Amino acid sequence: MEYDIIDIPQEEYGRLSSAQIKLLRAAQGKKNTLAREAEEKVREFAFAASARGTHYSTLAGDARTEIYARLDYDVAVLADNLIYDMSLVPSEEPPPATGDGYVVDYTLSYSARYVAVRNYYMTVEDPKQRLALFAADETAKKYLAGYYSALYNVLSAYAGE
Repeated sequence: MEYDIIDIPQEEYGRLSSAQIKLLRAAQGKKNTLAREAEEKVREFAFAASARGTHYSTLAGDARTEIYARLDYDVAVLADNLIYDMSLVPSEEPPPATGDGYVVDYTLSYSARYVAVRNYYMTVEDPKQRLALFAADETAKKYLAGYYSALYNVLSAYAGE
C-alpha cells in the first residue's frame, strides 16, 4: 500500500511502532475510500448531466470543484487526526507550547514536533491570522520537514481556504 495521506520521511517510517503503522494503514484506507467515493460522485453527476442534456453547462464543473474541495477538507482532517493519534503512541511527550512559541527540539519524532507546533498555533484565535503566521514561519518549514504541508493544509481548512 502506498502511504500518501501524510509525508513521512523514510528514516522515520522505519522507526514507527506496529501500533502507529496500524493507524497509518487505517487512515490511508479511509483516504483511499473517500477518494474513490468522490470520483464516483463526479462520474455520476457527469452521467446525469449528460442524460439531461446539460453536460455543457457549468453545473458539472461546479459540482466537481465542490466535491473535490470537500475531499481535500476531509483528508486534511483525517491527516491531522492521524498525526495526533500517532503522537499518542510513543512514550515521548511533545514539549508544551508556551506563550512565547514552541520549543524546537530535534530529538523529538516528526509527529511529536507536529503536535507541538500545531498546539502552539491553535492558541491563535483568528484562523486567518493563524494561517498567515504559520505560513511566515521559516523555522517550522525546516523543523517539520514533510509534515509542514500537512499542518498547512489543516490550518488552511480551519481558515476556510
